[in-house]
Amino acid sequence: MAAGPFDNELTRGLLGGRAEVRDLFTAQADVAVALKFESSLAVAEGAAGVIPAGHAEAIVESLKGFAADFASLESAAARDGVYVPELVRQLRAHVGGEAGQYVHFGATSQDVVDTSLILRLCHAVELFSSDIDRTFGQLDRLQTGFGGRQLMGVTRMQDALPISVSDRLRAWRMPLERHQARLEELKLRLLVVQFGGAVGTLDRLGGKGEAVARRLAAELGLGLPNGQWHAQRDAIAEFASWLSLLTGSLGKLGQDIALMALRGGEIELAGGGGSSAMPHKQNPVDAEALVTLARFNAVQLSGMHQALVHEQERSGAAWSLEWMILPQMVMATSAALVRAGDLLSNVKSLGRGAE
Repeated sequence: MAAGPFDNELTRGLLGGRAEVRDLFTAQADVAVALKFESSLAVAEGAAGVIPAGHAEAIVESLKGFAADFASLESAAARDGVYVPELVRQLRAHVGGEAGQYVHFGATSQDVVDTSLILRLCHAVELFSSDIDRTFGQLDRLQTGFGGRQLMGVTRMQDALPISVSDRLRAWRMPLERHQARLEELKLRLLVVQFGGAVGTLDRLGGKGEAVARRLAAELGLGLPNGQWHAQRDAIAEFASWLSLLTGSLGKLGQDIALMALRGGEIELAGGGGSSAMPHKQNPVDAEALVTLARFNAVQLSGMHQALVHEQERSGAAWSLEWMILPQMVMATSAALVRAGDLLSNVKSLGRGAE
C-alpha cells in the first residue's frame, strides 16, 4: 500500500505525473547515480595523482559489475542516518585489494547524496522544459483557433467588461515564459557538483581538491560551484520556490477553466469527468487537479524554507527534511504539467462567437 497519492495506483493517474519523474526518486535510481559519482571521483583523483592511476582504473572497471545489497542499505541507513557508509563498505569489498581502499577517498556521505540528487534533478528539469513547451503548443493552438472571440472579463468574481480570448490566453502564457527564463538562470546555481569532504575543506586531498572537483564536475556534466554547499541550501530552496511558482501559475489556468465551465457557453471540453451519481455531468477534473497541485506545493514550500536552517557545517535534521518534501514537490510539478497539457488539448471551443 502506498503512503501518498503520487505512488498509489488509485490516485497517481491523476496526481502522479510522468513515470520517468517518479522513478527518479526510487532507491535504485539514487544508488545508480551514487555509483556514477564514485566512479567519476576515482577518475578525477587518478588524473590528479591523488590516488594511483591503476587503482582508479580498477575501481571504475569493477564498479561496472556491482549490485548493491539494498536490504543492508536500508537497515544501515536506520542506524547511520544515511545509506552511504554501508554502500561504501560494499563497494570496497567488491573492488577488493588495495584499490578497494581508495573508493570514496576524501569524500563524505553528503557529497554522494547531494550530487546524486542534482544529477537526477537534471533529468527532471529536462522533462519540465519539454512539458512547458507542450503547454505553449496547446496555447498557440487555442490562439489560432479562438483568439479573436469574446469572453466576459471578470473581476472579483463579478462580470466586468468584455475581453478577447487572446487576453486570457496571454495571462496564462506570460507567467510560463517568465518561469522558463527563471529556470535557465537557476540552473547555473542548482545543477552543480557537491564535493567538500568531511567538513567542506577537502583536507585529505593534499592541495589538489580544486583540481579533483573540477574534473569530477566535468565527468558528471555538472557545473563547478565556488566551494562546497553542504550547509548552504539556498539553491535547493530556490528550486522549490520555482516549482511552487510554476504550479501556482498552472493552478490559475485550471481555476479559470473550471470557472468558465461553471459559467457555461464560454468553453467546451472533451475528455472524462464522469459522475457515478449524475451521468449528465462532465466534471473539469484536470482543471481541479491543477488547483489542488498548486496548493499542495505552496504548502510544502514553507517546509523547504525551514530546511534552509542548517547548523554549522552539516545538519542531519534539516537535510533529511528536504528528503521528505522536495521529491513530492517535483512529482506534483510533473503532474501539473501533464494535467495542463491534457486539459488544454481537450479544449474544443473557447469564447463566444465566430472568428
